Amino acid sequence: MRNEKGDRRERELVNRLDEAGFAVMRAPASGAATTRELPDVLAGDGTAFYAVEAKSSAGDPIYLTGEEVEALVYFAQNFGARPKIGVRFDREDWYFFHPSELHVTDGGNYRVKKETALADGETIDDLAAAGERDADGADVEGVLQAVAQGALTVEEATEMLS
Repeated sequence: MRNEKGDRRERELVNRLDEAGFAVMRAPASGAATTRELPDVLAGDGTAFYAVEAKSSAGDPIYLTGEEVEALVYFAQNFGARPKIGVRFDREDWYFFHPSELHVTDGGNYRVKKETALADGETIDDLAAAGERDADGADVEGVLQAVAQGALTVEEATEMLS
């Protein structure tokens, strides 16, 4: 039952991104269906490309393991996309964060509180506008934050920004 709700939310996200003008696909082999670490959704509009790990919850907060976030950043780097964590709380819209913007727990996991999502999260419109503003596709601030948090090495950041 739990996977059914997650699958439904991922399909909802794909439809919302499509309506916003993105070419988008849900990675059907994400999660437990494969040993390869793949994001849940890939989306692009010709100037901005995103690899999205999607999480939804009726409660508060949403947690992601350090491994999930590292795998997303690794995939996004190799694919040439911006890594985004997409969160949706019941009766709210989707909100997006670069992994470096999330709170890291003492145990090395990542957390997004509902209040943080509503106050600081990017919307789908923000993602579309970012592509219009930054045609070269480099998420410089996010990459630098990821280096500061230790999620990326300086060499990985240099490769992403070059």
